[in-house]
Amino acid sequence: MTGATRTRKLVVAALCTDEQGRILLTQRRADQPMPLLWEFPGGKVEPGEAPVSALAREIQEELGCVCRVGRIEEVVFHPYPDFDLYMLVYACVLDGEPRPVEVAQLEWVPPAELTRYPVLPADVALVERLAREGI
Repeated sequence: MTGATRTRKLVVAALCTDEQGRILLTQRRADQPMPLLWEFPGGKVEPGEAPVSALAREIQEELGCVCRVGRIEEVVFHPYPDFDLYMLVYACVLDGEPRPVEVAQLEWVPPAELTRYPVLPADVALVERLAREGI
């Protein structure tokens, strides 16, 4: 693309595990873009918002619980047809039991079973790596 500037979107995602080593995935609602696909919980960073604050806010909104955000585990770039996505994936610990507030449903998934879930295109490489290597 010579001379054209593509839109860039910065998003944050939580890599949460439970005591059994399972990883939390959430399913997008039917009324959202890329409906019913699975993803790591999280969302958009608003202008002027720190990524860590954005992730804590998104987890509260989507799952109704508090999220303690740790270090960045992965940085993902994915070119969608209409925009470039930059995703910061943080290790997180949830305080409280997550519930599907603004998502269709959630699942705690053993790493080896992650590839059974149809995930967003930007999440595919990370899901495949986690399924192979674990956390």
